[in-house]
Amino acid sequence: MRYDLVIFDNDGVLVDSEPISNTILAAYLTELGYPTSYEDSLRDYMGAAVHRVHDLVLERTEQRLPDDFDKTLHSRVFAAFERELEAVEGVVEVLGKLVADAVPYCVASSGSHERIRVGHRKTGLDGWFRDENTFSAQDVGRGKPAPDLFLYAAERMGVAPERCVVVEDSRLGVAAAQAAGMDVYGFTAMTPAGTLSGSKGFFADMAELPGLLA
Repeated sequence: MRYDLVIFDNDGVLVDSEPISNTILAAYLTELGYPTSYEDSLRDYMGAAVHRVHDLVLERTEQRLPDDFDKTLHSRVFAAFERELEAVEGVVEVLGKLVADAVPYCVASSGSHERIRVGHRKTGLDGWFRDENTFSAQDVGRGKPAPDLFLYAAERMGVAPERCVVVEDSRLGVAAAQAAGMDVYGFTAMTPAGTLSGSKGFFADMAELPGLLA
């Protein structure tokens, strides 16, 4: 292993949440009078913290989303997670390999700590991630594509940024890893490689990841 820390994105990399959450987000924005397709949501918001939704709607329409937008969105998403969410196929085997090889890892997500916990509890990944290796954009204030979250995770884990590698599936996440001075591998299970430009390599199956990291 040529890295001292593997940093995983959460949504779409550890848990198969992007189709669920973007379907709900697109429908909710449309309901509020901001017509948004599923494809629009993936393009504009995949990998981002929820403040980006507020920022783009305000920028494009000069209108603010309701004060209870976040609460309602999260309530709908979490309810769907409890019904439908699954771990990404093969990710448990990857985590097991890292543990066997004594390679430190963590998760750094644009989602809230509550979102991470709900998803991990539902999928059984809570056994792999504890408070000490779980980081959220809530911890730093600025989500991806700013590098703050990845730099914070590296600092908390005691590893220099240049010794870290990030596993991402979003354009914003790849940009954040690059800005942090970290290598990044793009997971292309639902994101075209062209969207993840700047990645050191690409993979569509989690079984490929250990070989890339080695």
